[in-house]
Amino acid sequence: MTFDPIELGSFWMPRQSSTIASEIDFAWYVVYWFDVLMFFGLMIPMFYFIRRFRRRTDNDKVSSVTHSTALEIGWTVIPSILVIALFFVGLRGYLMASVAPANAMEIRTTAEMYMWTFTYPNGTTSVNELVVPKDKPVKLIMSSKDVLHSFYVPEFRVKQDVVPGTYTTLWFEANAKRDTVLLCTEYCGVGHSDMMAKVHVMEQADYNNWLETGRKPGDPILAPDELGKKLFTSRSCNTCHSLDGTRVQGPSFKGLFGKTEKFADGSSAQVDENYIRESLLEPTKKVVEGYPAVMPTYKGLLKENEIDALIAYIKTVK
Repeated sequence: MTFDPIELGSFWMPRQSSTIASEIDFAWYVVYWFDVLMFFGLMIPMFYFIRRFRRRTDNDKVSSVTHSTALEIGWTVIPSILVIALFFVGLRGYLMASVAPANAMEIRTTAEMYMWTFTYPNGTTSVNELVVPKDKPVKLIMSSKDVLHSFYVPEFRVKQDVVPGTYTTLWFEANAKRDTVLLCTEYCGVGHSDMMAKVHVMEQADYNNWLETGRKPGDPILAPDELGKKLFTSRSCNTCHSLDGTRVQGPSFKGLFGKTEKFADGSSAQVDENYIRESLLEPTKKVVEGYPAVMPTYKGLLKENEIDALIAYIKTVK
């Protein structure tokens, strides 16, 4: 799966593509320009005083003034007022990000090394592709199957840790019909940098059609092996299986079909359609000797035609 570069909306920030993005950016820019003002407001007088009151001769004496009550009150009260003001600048955005609208559509989100799985209200499941309708609030109910991950969509300005053994939530309302990128921002293992997903924002009618048919607007009808090639990357098979014989976390697909594999329990079997199907749905049933049993199950995540497509593609990898 290829990802388009994140489109910049300004010199500092990615493009705004959700209803909350402007609130987050406003708070960020207030703090940014406040810091710029404070930097120059402190540095310029400091260097002036260094030069103005530097010691010029050995007869210069230090002032006998030990403190100034008015000055001490001033440098305590003024920063306190500024900090309180910054708190209220960020409070509105924080509250907006924390409380999902009552009519938000819930999508169950599961993170595991190194893929994202999304389960929609009608039971449809997608892997490494989050599909949402435009102008509709979406609430993600997230958990992790293994280690700590973090869900982050820069264009939406939303980020939330995904924790094993508990649920965390996050909501957004996409307001631009376009594709963008979802990143994991918590180091989760050697495949962390590949743990990305596409976010597709569609009109409501196109979203409903995708739920029914699995096809997005403009999707061509692919031959099975071509669809399998596409699934190889979109379902993150490429994070553990190479195509050129390179040893990674799982056996390479190069010349795999028809080969006799030896398993950790001492048994062996020829790689055929049934073996590949079993490996996708019950990956720990036959673990290839010398490889860790880390492959997640794709039971419920792949449609029958997608399993057939992956088998067709593996046959072509020589």
